[in-house]
Amino acid sequence: MSKKRTRYSAQFKFQLALEGAKGLKTINEPAHEHGVHPNQISEWKRQLLDAGDTIFSRNGARHHREQQEREVELYEHIGRQKMELEWLKKKLPSTVEAKRTMIDLAFPHISIRRQCELIGLNRATLYDAAAMKSAFTLQLMQLIDAGLACRFTISVSSA
Repeated sequence: MSKKRTRYSAQFKFQLALEGAKGLKTINEPAHEHGVHPNQISEWKRQLLDAGDTIFSRNGARHHREQQEREVELYEHIGRQKMELEWLKKKLPSTVEAKRTMIDLAFPHISIRRQCELIGLNRATLYDAAAMKSAFTLQLMQLIDAGLACRFTISVSSA
């Protein structure tokens, strides 16, 4: 049977981290008393010591709030760009030739691979030129198509 994950309050974590930071007891003693793994207390102690300088600074809370506001702003910007990209993909031309002309091979900021990905063009089609067919091959293909069309009309009309 699996054991449910225990969630500790911030006050409890702070008290154990403070006991570990004081050094009056070994890490194992409070861990045994409270039923917490010693590694967990060491981690909380490390977090307390790392964040200790921001606790007493006047702009610590303000800095944290500004950072959260900046994150929200950036996530909104990312969401807006995703919507704009989806809208733009809907408006792109559907032919391969038109998409091929949109690729800028000399643009240094976006790789050719990424440009192809953004407009939905298979990169192999960018480099692969259509095979040129000789006049004889084209004429032969037309005859084959005409012969197949005749057979199709004959088989449909006889049925």
